[in-house]
Amino acid sequence: MLTRRAAAQLLATAVAAALGGASAQAADKAVKVGLNLSLTGADAESAARIKNGALMAFEEINAKRDMPGYRLEALILDDGTATAGQYDPAQAATNARKMVSDKDVVAAIGPMMSGAGKAMAPILSQGNLATITPSSTNPDITNPKFAEQYKPAGKAIYFRTVTTDAFQGPNLANYFADKLHVKSVYVLDDSGAYGVGIADSFQKRAEEKGIKVLGRDRLDPKAADYTTVLTKIKSLNPDALYYGGVSQAGVKLAKQSYDILPKAIKGGGDGMYSAEMLSAAGFPAADGWYATIAAPHTTEDKAADAWVKQYEAKYNMAPSDYAITAYDAAMAIADAVRRLIADRKDVTRDNVRDYIQTAKVKTLQGPIAFDANGDLQDRTISVFQIRKDASYSADDMVHQYHYVGVAPQS
Repeated sequence: MLTRRAAAQLLATAVAAALGGASAQAADKAVKVGLNLSLTGADAESAARIKNGALMAFEEINAKRDMPGYRLEALILDDGTATAGQYDPAQAATNARKMVSDKDVVAAIGPMMSGAGKAMAPILSQGNLATITPSSTNPDITNPKFAEQYKPAGKAIYFRTVTTDAFQGPNLANYFADKLHVKSVYVLDDSGAYGVGIADSFQKRAEEKGIKVLGRDRLDPKAADYTTVLTKIKSLNPDALYYGGVSQAGVKLAKQSYDILPKAIKGGGDGMYSAEMLSAAGFPAADGWYATIAAPHTTEDKAADAWVKQYEAKYNMAPSDYAITAYDAAMAIADAVRRLIADRKDVTRDNVRDYIQTAKVKTLQGPIAFDANGDLQDRTISVFQIRKDASYSADDMVHQYHYVGVAPQS
């Protein structure tokens, strides 16, 4: 048995070691990373899942202490407003200016939404501040044709751990034609940058595949009632309904189309891959909807099992695949910092941007590498169908969104 003196000595040693570790970590220089998400409004539940994925990576990276002398620190910013009821481009621009003006911010994660991205990109470009979005998919932001508008300073600053709607919209059109044998469709969008863009690309490819597009309408996200347009669509008797947009209009559309168009095939992009579809639209309204994500499906991968369990235990919710793309975005930033340290270069936003550009990182979703424009080199589009599984929580995105495969590429 330990004597009282020996026990006291052991305790003192343990406390000293703990304090030494804590003081060493406190002495590490903070690498501040902006985290801009739509935490207020219709997409708040999805934003929370994405935020948790990024913060989980920060904690893991800092605990490993494999960036000698440095630690990651999050600056969390919300681009959603109560007035907009979802993301607000004006608030996103304000957040971008805040990050650029803070010289300690060397990189960012976000935004979630392409409308916010279009507002932020020119400001981030002027500040040479790289951001990695885990879910923003409008292709214009990284298209060289629009470089003067979205990267006026010249260098790529808008990177993605997802692909773009140049693939997401057309590939679901391929799925509708090749797998579901859809002959006619009616197209809707929510007037946002993401919604209009993905609906345009879906419609163009659907027409190329021989699907008859019976019409196109735009929904007001703040309107409560879409029954007039849905009744018009019902009179045309389409095989399918396609919606380009996010949750604010999407949830109401799902509820009302369940009553008016119960037999139509219904689908959308990753705006309909959301916690809100399960919790706010709910069952049976959400049942049967198809949705895509602009990335490989990872949450049910064997390689991610331990990560998913850790996430669920920590946050008491199931992750989305975009929680993983946010986690992987943080890993890409940490990789840039590690390589800078190894090369004995300063951890500045200019250097971090340059090293993100040359990233080749093994992540949960697979290898992460960016092309010269900042786009992810992987072009996978994953397709899901919502089918209620009563053995799991109704808002469990892992088990209520059933993976049906990779969408056929154009």
